[in-house]
Amino acid sequence: LYFPRESLKLHSRTESSSKAAFLDHSETLWMRMPKWLSVSSGCTLALLQWVSSFHGSLFPHLTLSSEDMIAEFSQVLNWPDCVVRAFAWHPHTDKFAVALLDDSIKIYNPKSATTPTLKHRLQRSVAAVQWKPLCASALAVACQNCLLVWHVDPCSLSTRPSSGCAQVLSHPGHSPVTSIAWSPSGSLLVSASPMDTAMMVWDVAAENCVPLQRVGGGGVTFLSWSPDGSHVLASTPSLLFRVWETRMWTCERWPCVKGRCQSGCWSPDGSRLLFTVQGETVIYALTFTDAPGIPAGTSKGPQAAAVVADLSETTFNTQDGDITVGGEIQSLAWDPKGERLAVLLKDRPPVIAVFKTRTSPIFELLPCGFVQGEPGAEPRLMQFHPNFQHGALLTVVSLFAAKMFSFLYNKVNNGENF
Repeated sequence: LYFPRESLKLHSRTESSSKAAFLDHSETLWMRMPKWLSVSSGCTLALLQWVSSFHGSLFPHLTLSSEDMIAEFSQVLNWPDCVVRAFAWHPHTDKFAVALLDDSIKIYNPKSATTPTLKHRLQRSVAAVQWKPLCASALAVACQNCLLVWHVDPCSLSTRPSSGCAQVLSHPGHSPVTSIAWSPSGSLLVSASPMDTAMMVWDVAAENCVPLQRVGGGGVTFLSWSPDGSHVLASTPSLLFRVWETRMWTCERWPCVKGRCQSGCWSPDGSRLLFTVQGETVIYALTFTDAPGIPAGTSKGPQAAAVVADLSETTFNTQDGDITVGGEIQSLAWDPKGERLAVLLKDRPPVIAVFKTRTSPIFELLPCGFVQGEPGAEPRLMQFHPNFQHGALLTVVSLFAAKMFSFLYNKVNNGENF
């Protein structure tokens, strides 16, 4: 073997490079530690800021303030400037609760001369109120930072119940609360927050909750429990919503094409879900039927959603001239008997379209008319009376007031109504 000297070079290292391997005696290891920590913490902070901005680009609602978030996902049209922030009929009596702009809640009962006013230091930015079924006194309130459950004795003559009458329910990261729903039996309460990907199922008596969490969606914005107790609709800020079945608490995931699920309501028997999508002018329907061989109470999910109504802009000739109605849908309300469907349209001008409905033997949805208030009294929120005996009674809340509209009809021999 021959190795020419020219092909071999001694490894050379400059004096400065060899010195770099050693620490100067004047700068110890502990003296360099703060500089290393500063650099590493700066890199960590930059990484966290990048992750936060990336997450915010996926879910833009996370950059909103609490009040802006409530306004964005509230079922009330133009929630920030509406004097009436929320409204709820009691499911069994004629009393109702009204949440006002000053964060107070008033309870009205035509059979009582007393009007209790509910106030609490945590009762801020009320997004929704709902009475507990099969109970005379419990009222759930969705607030900015927590849930409140008031217990107001209907026989009490007090006009200002103590804040001690309210249970405070909260969970880390679960605020603001934008939607709540009681189970038909009143045993459970579910709550939703756009900041929390989990839907909370509360045992109010025990004051504890179980989070139901799934990947995707960016939060939960709107909840609706079916009248038969078998399903819960859970909307998200993104292009999907979920339908939970309450026997095993599993869910079906439904994607949307153009926008998020804006609103939804159930048929009286819980077999049919009507829902709308933000940015669209149509109403979709999902039908849940019992599958052969599966015990009662479990349902076989639908294969696809069907379009049952299109509310695109249409011009009508009236005695007062042409009127254009239609457009994007803000909210839906179905009367408990399944005879009338009210649709709040948010475009020019805001108006309520009313449909005549039938759920059996086949589903029918027929235009019935419009509800339009006085000039300047634009509808913001609506709800059917849950126990009206002479047809359907619709409560419409405008900017400063609430009015009742009754739809009277009678049954004939073949089951039709007129």
